[in-house]
Formats: sequence, C-alpha cells, structure tokens
Amino acid sequence: MTNILPFKAIRPVRDKAQLVASRPYYAYSKRMLEAKLKGNPYTFIHIINPEFHKKDRTKPNSVGRFVKVRERFNEFFNQGIFIQEDTESFYIYRQTTETHEFLGYIGGADLTEYETGKIKKHEETITKREKTFSKYLDTVRFNAEPVLLFHKNQADLDTILLNVTQTRPEYEYTTTDKIKHELWVVSDPETIAAIQAGFLKIDETYIADGHHRFASSYRYYQNCKTKTNLNQHALAFYISESRLNILDFNRVVKDLNGLSKKDFFKQLEKSFTVREINQKHYAPQKHGEISLYIDKNWYSLELIDGLVDMDHPVRCLDTNILTELVLKPILDIHDLKTDDRIDFISGDKGMKGLRKMVDKGTAKLAFALFPISPQQLIAVADANLIMPPKSTWIEPKLRSGLTIYPLDE
Repeated sequence: MTNILPFKAIRPVRDKAQLVASRPYYAYSKRMLEAKLKGNPYTFIHIINPEFHKKDRTKPNSVGRFVKVRERFNEFFNQGIFIQEDTESFYIYRQTTETHEFLGYIGGADLTEYETGKIKKHEETITKREKTFSKYLDTVRFNAEPVLLFHKNQADLDTILLNVTQTRPEYEYTTTDKIKHELWVVSDPETIAAIQAGFLKIDETYIADGHHRFASSYRYYQNCKTKTNLNQHALAFYISESRLNILDFNRVVKDLNGLSKKDFFKQLEKSFTVREINQKHYAPQKHGEISLYIDKNWYSLELIDGLVDMDHPVRCLDTNILTELVLKPILDIHDLKTDDRIDFISGDKGMKGLRKMVDKGTAKLAFALFPISPQQLIAVADANLIMPPKSTWIEPKLRSGLTIYPLDE
C-alpha cells in the first residue's frame, strides 16, 4: 500500500505562475542566473538566492542564509504573489515537451515508507548533504521542488487522470524551452478518496530523481520533536513507469592514460568486439553495446559473451560494464565522483554533444551508453543495490515553486 497525502499548497496566483516557477538554480549558468534575477522580479530563484543585489552576505549553507530564504518567501506571500489553498488537495501536473508527455499526481509522500523500504532508492546519498538540507528544512519550513517518484501502472489512477485533464487547468503556460506546463487542483472529496484508494493498490514506489532531497526530508522528520502528519510527508510527483523517460548518461575522458591509440584498442579488444562505424553520429543500439568517439571516428564496442553476469542487477548495467572493463583497468579511473579526468554528459545533449566536446579538444574520447530501462532500475532498487554514479538522466525535470508544501500549519 502507498499512502499519499493531500495538502494545502502555497502556490503562485494564476497570472504569475509562469513567472514564479523555475528550474533549480543549479540548472542555470551564472550568466543566465543573473539575467533571470535582473529581468524577473517574481522568479522563485529570488527566494532561494535572497542576497542578489545585496552587500550583506551570509555564508553558503548557513542558518543565516536559510533565515533570509524564509524572509524572502514571507515577502512573496505578503505581497500577494503566493496564495494558500483553503482545503487539502491533490494536484495533477502535465508537462509536455516536443517528444514526450509527462502526467501524474503531486501529493505528500509518506516518509515512514522510506524507512520501511516501500519507497525504494537506487542511488547512494552523502550524509553531509543530507544534514545541510535537513537544516535548511528546519529553518525555511517548506518543500518547493517535488521529488520524482514512479510506480507500476495503475488503471484506476489513469482513469482519474483522463477525467480531470478534460477540464480547464488552473495553470497553463509554455516556457522558453518549449515545454508546456499544466496544473489542475483536485479538491473534490470523492476524487481525493478515489486517488488515495488507487495508490493503496500500489505496493512500492521508486525514487527516480531527488534522492538527497528525500533522504534529507526523512532526516528532518526524524529530528522533529513533535511529529505531525505534515512533517511525516514530503512533496512528491508520482508518475507511472510507462510515462517516465530515462535517457542515457554518457562519459567523456580527457586522455588515454599514457597509452597510444593502438594500444588502447588492443586493451579494448580483450572485452569487446570493436567495429568502426562510418556515420556522423552513432548511438548504441542495445544493451551490451557502447559507442566510442575518438579522433573524429565512431566505434561500436560489443561486449564479448560470458565476461559479465548478466543476471546480476548491477553488473549487467552498461554503466557498470564500462567502469569495470574500461575506465578502471585501462584508463585508471577508479573514483567516478572525484577523478577530474572524467566528466558526465546528459543524454539530452545527444551524440552531437559528445562529438562536439571531443572535436574542440575538451576531451580526448567519449563513451555513449544505451539508456537504462525502468525495469533495470526497479531490479536494482528491489535488490537493495546501488547503481554506479550518473547512470541515468531522468525526465521530467520538475519546476520549483509551483506547488509549495508547508511543513507546518
């Protein structure tokens, strides 16, 4: 059973929703961030970056900085930029890109289900980051960016989505990245009960994106002296596995670890069948195949049978195969999190993005990987295992400030 909580969201007034909601601040370059803060007085980034244009600066990740975040949030509320729902509600959100439609429910995810293993993870989290964000929550007292959870398909929930989205949304707008955003407020008691009943038929949910935020919410809940229904839950967007989009997360490497190209390929041929591909761009066509780009040429690396236990949830992953058979033994890259000779390129950049980095000399070679499937992710999480770092680039990427979850009344 999955428990999902309706809540009284704090959200932008209708005419300012497009201006308020933003991508996380780290998704913007410094130049873009400055332009957005200068040109848009309503963007949520003014709340999470409250010291723009101010001389009295606090230390990053300090309580003093977090206090200013809360103060700026209060200013938005007092100025009428935000309103709060009168009744507990669920929110149906649809994000439409040029290639995909993402549709699901926004509600409160029960943190005790994370404790009991019913909300499952596939990434390791860093304790220091957990503690920092937990301290942030204790000061600001709200969640503004939903954690992305996915679940197996549930027919009753699909029917409700279909029915509600036939009506006019509360918000409907398109952003400059050509993404359409729609939000419906569901406050009808019968529909709320039907949504909760549908989720009770779901045994487990899986964290797709936001592992640190969810772990931090759990840590915050554990530390609460007074535990309430509100602080027992965290803001989440629930989407079925069939609507999720998992892209590849690729790698570029700065050098060949002192090897000549000829010797590097001899090492590769111990584990892979190597074929040159006469194409401008070449993405791997299946699991067990890796694309390599070096010296303006693409190559297909097909894993030789019998070298890897393909029944093991983690060992069979192409990200792990690349790490264990190429990065570690040949290129001497053992810690993907700290080695500055390797970088990671999200799959939305495509093969063109990899080729560009190598051609301009930022990297010596690039590896493209076949996307991990939802079923592979589920297998890893069900086995209580962890994927290699940067194994997935998962969409949708959610906006901050569209539905804000208050941690107290």
